[in-house]
Amino acid sequence: MPSSKRVWLAYKKHYDATDDAGLIQATFCTAPAIAHPFYNVLTEAIGTFILIFGVLHIAAPQASLGALDALPVALLVLAIGLSLGGPTGYAINPARDLGPRIMHALLPIKGKAGSNWQYSWVPVLGPLVGGALAAWVFGML
Repeated sequence: MPSSKRVWLAYKKHYDATDDAGLIQATFCTAPAIAHPFYNVLTEAIGTFILIFGVLHIAAPQASLGALDALPVALLVLAIGLSLGGPTGYAINPARDLGPRIMHALLPIKGKAGSNWQYSWVPVLGPLVGGALAAWVFGML
């Protein structure tokens, strides 16, 4: 069962009890605090750059902690969320936003609004740009 469907099942009673379509959508996908495509893409690119660049350094053979690499990566994601989560909700991974957004559109949820498809390209493009730049910079070092 896809994780988005599990979210739907876990929150079903909450969805039935609320009239706030924005809160329902927020459990599935990201949305900007202020919609400005350039700055939203930039924020996602910066967050993803930090994530990928950090992961590449954490997992590098000379610095790797082996199985313990997961803890610094989790702390890195937490730090990105605390510092850059406000403007866009920090998808920092195209799959984190796109798959759940599709499920939001498909699932029969009472009182939901649209899935904000006009914004959906931002959490895809930003992470692709940020990830590519991080890999390029890491390779240059």
